[in-house]
This record gives sequence, structure tokens and C-alpha cells, in this order.
Amino acid sequence: MMSIESLFIPQTLPLKSSSVDKTARKSTWASLKSPKFQTGPSRIRNFSAKSSLGFENGGFKQFPNGVGEKDGVIIVDHGSRRKESNLMLNEFVAMFREKSGYPIVEPAHMELAEPSIKDAFGLCVQRGANRVIVSPFFLFPGRHWYQDIPLLTADAARDHPGASYIITAPLGLHELLVDVMNDRIKHCLSHVAGDADECAACAGTSKCKLYGLVDVIKTFSGLNVGIGGFRLYES
Repeated sequence: MMSIESLFIPQTLPLKSSSVDKTARKSTWASLKSPKFQTGPSRIRNFSAKSSLGFENGGFKQFPNGVGEKDGVIIVDHGSRRKESNLMLNEFVAMFREKSGYPIVEPAHMELAEPSIKDAFGLCVQRGANRVIVSPFFLFPGRHWYQDIPLLTADAARDHPGASYIITAPLGLHELLVDVMNDRIKHCLSHVAGDADECAACAGTSKCKLYGLVDVIKTFSGLNVGIGGFRLYES
């Protein structure tokens, strides 16, 4: 199992220009062993930024280092061939927009589905954004965050030289994710016990259930796959 100390996250995520020649800039990396990224509870809490929103005279106010009325936010996930999964991103973006109060928030899929990052970038600029904040809906930093999303965003920015952009860190190690996972576990167990309906993620799939040996045999029936030394074939 990979230790937490072996994971790396970017020390800084500088604001990038839309010029393509600047996209090759390498990120500065720091190990989680660094005091700045200690994994103790008190350090994890520091990842939770203080609210940067305010409403004055019914208008949107920008605080230092916060999201302002000329900022566009793109929430980008991987994308799926499953239509229902892609639609869930739209629902999440609607929740995020309502809760955050940010005026310009668009969904995007990295691949396999539309809207693309290029589509979402263009919509943000069209709606008045001069800075685009691309926020990956991914758990940990990997190739998609380090390479694919930056390349796709740089390509999108070529059509909008007046707009700058930044790609934020993925969700990473955040204590609120512990609550989310625990809530999912409890809900699924309640569903199995017959005390709760399927959640939005499982709705219509019939996947949230207890599995036994009979289910395993059915799953692998017809496949030349060995289980416990036996090979199962459809009769």
C-alpha cells in the first residue's frame, strides 16, 4: 500500500497566462513530509479556506484572494460513457453554484462527453469572466491533473488571449471528505437493511446490496476466470 508520505502535491499553483508557451512550466513540488503539509488534524483543517464571499447592497463582493464577479469557475470531472454519471456533474455544479453564490460556474468533462473544457472556458468568457478557475473534481493528483487537464485548458485559452486562468488542486486530503465517505457507508448499510432508498449515485442500478457466493458465480458465469482454483463456464 502506498504511504501518505509517498504522495506529492503541488506547493504552489501560480496564475497562468493563456499564452501557450507558458504551459510547459513545471509545478514546484513539496513532499507531504514538509511541515507545511503535515497530515495531523490541525494541519488538515488549514486546507479549509475561510469564506471569501460577501454580499453588500445586494451585490457580489470580491475579497482578497477570493472569487469575484469577473471570475469563471469550471468544475471538471473525467467524463463517462454513461449518461447518468455525466448528468450528476450538472447536479453537483448546480448545488455548488447555489451554495457558493459564485456568478459564473460551468461543468466540463475532460473526455468522453460534452461540454468539454474548451466549451466551458468559452462560456465563462462569454459571460464576462476575465479569469477562469479550473477546479478538478478528482480525489488525488495524477496524470490527468498534472498533464491532461493543463494541456486541454491551455488549448482552450488560446482562443481567449484576454483571459488568464488557474488550475486548482484536486480534492486531496480534506477532513470533510471523511464525513462524506462515512455518510455514504451509513446510507448504503441503511439501504441494505431496508431503512433507506437508494442514494442518487446508486439509483436504478441495483448495485447497493449484499453479495454472496451465488452472486459471485453469477457474475463470472460464462467468463474463463478462475476463482479459488476453479474455472467457471456457462453451461
